[in-house]
Amino acid sequence: MTSLDIFLLLAFLSSLVSAHFSLQYPPARGDSFLPPASQWVYPCANINTTENRTAYPTDSFAIGVELHHNWTYMFVNLGLGTNGSSNLNISLTPSPLNVTGKGSLCLKELDIPADLRVENGLNATIQVVTVGESGSALYNCADITFSTNTTALNISAPDSENCPNTDAIRVEELTTATATSSTTNTTSSASASSSSSGERRARASLSAGVILLGALGISSLLIV
Repeated sequence: MTSLDIFLLLAFLSSLVSAHFSLQYPPARGDSFLPPASQWVYPCANINTTENRTAYPTDSFAIGVELHHNWTYMFVNLGLGTNGSSNLNISLTPSPLNVTGKGSLCLKELDIPADLRVENGLNATIQVVTVGESGSALYNCADITFSTNTTALNISAPDSENCPNTDAIRVEELTTATATSSTTNTTSSASASSSSSGERRARASLSAGVILLGALGISSLLIV
Protein backbone atom coordinates (compact mmCIF):
# COMPACT_ATOMS: atom_id res chain seq x y z
CA MET A 1 0.00 0.00 0.00
CA THR A 2 1.45 3.37 -1.02
CA SER A 3 1.69 6.40 1.22
CA LEU A 4 -1.11 8.01 -0.79
CA ASP A 5 -3.32 4.96 -0.27
CA ILE A 6 -2.67 5.07 3.47
CA PHE A 7 -3.40 8.80 3.58
CA LEU A 8 -6.67 8.37 1.70
CA LEU A 9 -7.69 5.48 3.94
CA LEU A 10 -6.97 7.47 7.09
CA ALA A 11 -8.86 10.45 5.71
CA PHE A 12 -11.83 8.22 4.91
CA LEU A 13 -11.82 6.62 8.37
CA SER A 14 -11.51 10.04 9.96
CA SER A 15 -14.55 11.27 8.04
CA LEU A 16 -16.55 8.29 9.25
CA VAL A 17 -15.70 8.98 12.86
CA SER A 18 -16.43 12.69 12.55
CA ALA A 19 -19.86 11.90 11.14
CA HIS A 20 -20.83 9.89 14.21
CA PHE A 21 -21.17 10.40 17.94
CA SER A 22 -20.14 8.59 21.11
CA LEU A 23 -22.29 7.69 24.09
CA GLN A 24 -19.92 8.34 26.98
CA TYR A 25 -22.16 7.85 29.99
CA PRO A 26 -23.70 5.53 30.79
CA PRO A 27 -21.10 3.45 28.90
CA ALA A 28 -22.38 2.30 25.53
CA ARG A 29 -23.43 -1.30 24.97
CA GLY A 30 -20.36 -1.78 22.78
CA ASP A 31 -18.00 -0.04 20.36
CA SER A 32 -20.30 1.13 17.57
CA PHE A 33 -17.31 2.17 15.42
CA LEU A 34 -16.09 -1.40 14.90
CA PRO A 35 -17.73 -3.68 12.28
CA PRO A 36 -20.13 -5.40 12.23
CA ALA A 37 -21.49 -2.61 14.43
CA SER A 38 -22.84 0.44 12.62
CA GLN A 39 -24.53 3.49 14.08
CA TRP A 40 -26.80 3.57 11.04
CA VAL A 41 -28.57 0.40 12.21
CA TYR A 42 -31.72 0.69 14.35
CA PRO A 43 -32.17 0.30 17.26
CA CYS A 44 -28.71 -0.11 18.85
CA ALA A 45 -26.08 0.14 16.10
CA ASN A 46 -26.27 -3.60 15.37
CA ILE A 47 -24.94 -4.40 18.86
CA ASN A 48 -27.47 -6.89 20.15
CA THR A 49 -25.78 -8.36 23.21
CA THR A 50 -25.58 -6.79 26.64
CA GLU A 51 -22.25 -7.21 28.42
CA ASN A 52 -22.35 -4.38 30.94
CA ARG A 53 -25.01 -2.56 32.94
CA THR A 54 -24.67 0.71 34.84
CA ALA A 55 -26.52 1.50 38.09
CA TYR A 56 -28.77 4.52 37.51
CA PRO A 57 -31.13 6.57 39.73
CA THR A 58 -34.86 5.85 39.67
CA ASP A 59 -36.15 9.42 39.21
CA SER A 60 -33.86 11.62 37.09
CA PHE A 61 -30.32 11.42 35.77
CA ALA A 62 -27.86 12.82 33.26
CA ILE A 63 -26.52 11.38 30.00
CA GLY A 64 -23.14 12.26 28.50
CA VAL A 65 -22.32 12.20 24.78
CA GLU A 66 -19.42 13.29 22.58
CA LEU A 67 -20.54 15.11 19.42
CA HIS A 68 -18.60 15.53 16.17
CA HIS A 69 -21.15 17.55 14.13
CA ASN A 70 -21.49 21.33 14.15
CA TRP A 71 -25.17 20.74 14.81
CA THR A 72 -27.54 17.85 15.26
CA TYR A 73 -31.03 16.92 16.36
CA MET A 74 -31.07 14.60 19.35
CA PHE A 75 -33.49 12.72 21.52
CA VAL A 76 -33.44 9.92 24.08
CA ASN A 77 -35.68 6.86 24.41
CA LEU A 78 -36.02 4.31 27.19
CA GLY A 79 -37.02 0.66 27.04
CA LEU A 80 -37.82 -1.32 30.19
CA GLY A 81 -36.77 -4.90 30.84
CA THR A 82 -33.71 -7.05 30.32
CA ASN A 83 -34.30 -6.86 26.56
CA GLY A 84 -35.27 -3.19 26.65
CA SER A 85 -33.95 -2.47 23.16
CA SER A 86 -36.91 -4.39 21.72
CA ASN A 87 -39.39 -1.89 23.16
CA LEU A 88 -37.92 1.62 23.21
CA ASN A 89 -41.28 3.33 23.55
CA ILE A 90 -40.69 5.78 26.41
CA SER A 91 -39.46 9.22 25.37
CA LEU A 92 -37.25 11.12 27.80
CA THR A 93 -37.14 14.07 25.38
CA PRO A 94 -40.73 14.54 24.11
CA SER A 95 -39.48 17.44 21.95
CA PRO A 96 -36.31 16.73 19.92
CA LEU A 97 -33.28 18.74 20.99
CA ASN A 98 -31.55 21.09 18.56
CA VAL A 99 -27.86 20.95 19.49
CA THR A 100 -25.22 23.30 18.05
CA GLY A 101 -21.51 22.87 18.65
CA LYS A 102 -18.99 20.04 18.93
CA GLY A 103 -17.55 18.41 22.02
CA SER A 104 -18.86 16.98 25.28
CA LEU A 105 -22.54 17.41 26.08
CA CYS A 106 -24.22 16.51 29.36
CA LEU A 107 -27.99 16.20 29.04
CA LYS A 108 -28.88 17.18 32.57
CA GLU A 109 -31.60 15.71 34.74
CA LEU A 110 -33.64 13.74 32.25
CA ASP A 111 -36.84 12.95 34.13
CA ILE A 112 -38.59 9.60 34.25
CA PRO A 113 -42.29 10.16 33.34
CA ALA A 114 -44.34 10.59 36.51
CA ASP A 115 -46.79 7.83 35.59
CA LEU A 116 -44.00 5.29 35.07
CA ARG A 117 -43.24 3.03 38.01
CA VAL A 118 -39.51 2.37 38.15
CA GLU A 119 -38.40 0.07 40.95
CA ASN A 120 -35.01 -0.72 42.40
CA GLY A 121 -33.29 -3.47 40.41
CA LEU A 122 -35.30 -2.98 37.19
CA ASN A 123 -33.24 -3.45 34.02
CA ALA A 124 -33.65 -1.05 31.10
CA THR A 125 -32.00 0.22 27.92
CA ILE A 126 -31.31 3.86 27.01
CA GLN A 127 -31.24 4.76 23.31
CA VAL A 128 -29.66 8.02 22.13
CA VAL A 129 -30.51 9.11 18.58
CA THR A 130 -28.94 11.91 16.54
CA VAL A 131 -29.95 13.25 13.12
CA GLY A 132 -27.60 15.42 11.05
CA GLU A 133 -28.12 17.54 7.96
CA SER A 134 -28.45 14.47 5.73
CA GLY A 135 -31.62 13.47 7.59
CA SER A 136 -30.23 10.02 8.45
CA ALA A 137 -30.41 8.74 12.02
CA LEU A 138 -27.52 7.43 14.12
CA TYR A 139 -28.06 5.19 17.14
CA ASN A 140 -26.23 4.25 20.34
CA CYS A 141 -27.55 2.30 23.32
CA ALA A 142 -26.56 1.74 26.93
CA ASP A 143 -27.94 -0.85 29.33
CA ILE A 144 -28.73 0.16 32.90
CA THR A 145 -30.19 -1.14 36.14
CA PHE A 146 -32.27 1.31 38.17
CA SER A 147 -30.96 1.68 41.71
CA THR A 148 -31.99 3.58 44.83
CA ASN A 149 -28.39 3.50 46.05
CA THR A 150 -27.01 7.02 46.55
CA THR A 151 -23.82 6.04 44.70
CA ALA A 152 -25.84 5.73 41.50
CA LEU A 153 -27.13 9.27 41.98
CA ASN A 154 -23.68 10.73 42.63
CA ILE A 155 -21.90 9.18 39.65
CA SER A 156 -24.78 10.18 37.36
CA ALA A 157 -24.81 13.81 38.47
CA PRO A 158 -24.54 16.58 35.86
CA ASP A 159 -21.04 18.03 35.38
CA SER A 160 -19.39 15.12 37.17
CA GLU A 161 -16.37 13.37 35.65
CA ASN A 162 -18.78 11.09 33.84
CA CYS A 163 -20.84 13.93 32.39
CA PRO A 164 -18.71 16.96 31.40
CA ASN A 165 -19.90 19.89 29.31
CA THR A 166 -18.24 21.91 26.55
CA ASP A 167 -19.19 25.54 27.14
CA ALA A 168 -19.67 26.35 23.45
CA ILE A 169 -22.46 23.78 22.96
CA ARG A 170 -26.03 25.10 22.99
CA VAL A 171 -29.21 23.04 23.35
CA GLU A 172 -32.77 24.11 22.52
CA GLU A 173 -36.02 22.18 22.28
CA LEU A 174 -37.32 21.90 18.72
CA THR A 175 -40.96 23.01 18.52
CA THR A 176 -43.40 24.00 15.80
CA ALA A 177 -44.51 27.63 15.57
CA THR A 178 -47.80 29.17 14.47
CA ALA A 179 -47.42 32.16 12.16
CA THR A 180 -49.96 34.99 12.41
CA SER A 181 -50.66 37.92 10.11
CA SER A 182 -52.33 41.26 10.66
CA THR A 183 -55.90 41.78 9.40
CA THR A 184 -55.75 45.57 9.47
CA ASN A 185 -55.02 47.81 6.49
CA THR A 186 -52.39 49.75 8.42
CA THR A 187 -49.82 46.96 8.78
CA SER A 188 -46.34 48.42 8.72
CA SER A 189 -43.52 47.01 6.63
CA ALA A 190 -41.79 45.91 9.84
CA SER A 191 -44.84 43.88 10.88
CA ALA A 192 -45.06 42.32 7.44
CA SER A 193 -41.42 41.35 7.61
CA SER A 194 -41.92 39.81 11.05
CA SER A 195 -44.92 37.80 9.83
CA SER A 196 -42.99 36.50 6.83
CA SER A 197 -40.10 35.51 9.06
CA GLY A 198 -42.49 33.72 11.40
CA GLU A 199 -43.99 31.77 8.51
CA ARG A 200 -40.54 30.67 7.38
CA ARG A 201 -39.66 29.56 10.90
CA ALA A 202 -42.92 27.64 11.16
CA ARG A 203 -42.32 25.83 7.88
CA ALA A 204 -38.72 25.06 8.82
CA SER A 205 -39.68 23.70 12.23
CA LEU A 206 -42.49 21.60 10.82
CA SER A 207 -40.28 20.27 8.02
CA ALA A 208 -37.63 19.29 10.54
CA GLY A 209 -40.23 17.38 12.51
CA VAL A 210 -41.44 15.55 9.42
CA ILE A 211 -37.85 14.65 8.48
CA LEU A 212 -37.26 13.27 11.96
CA LEU A 213 -40.42 11.19 11.95
CA GLY A 214 -39.74 9.77 8.51
CA ALA A 215 -36.05 9.09 9.02
CA LEU A 216 -36.29 7.56 12.47
CA GLY A 217 -39.50 5.58 12.17
CA ILE A 218 -40.14 5.75 15.90
CA SER A 219 -43.71 6.32 17.00
CA SER A 220 -42.75 7.54 20.46
CA LEU A 221 -41.42 10.86 19.05
CA LEU A 222 -43.81 13.74 19.74
CA ILE A 223 -43.50 17.29 18.43
CA VAL A 224 -45.38 19.90 20.42
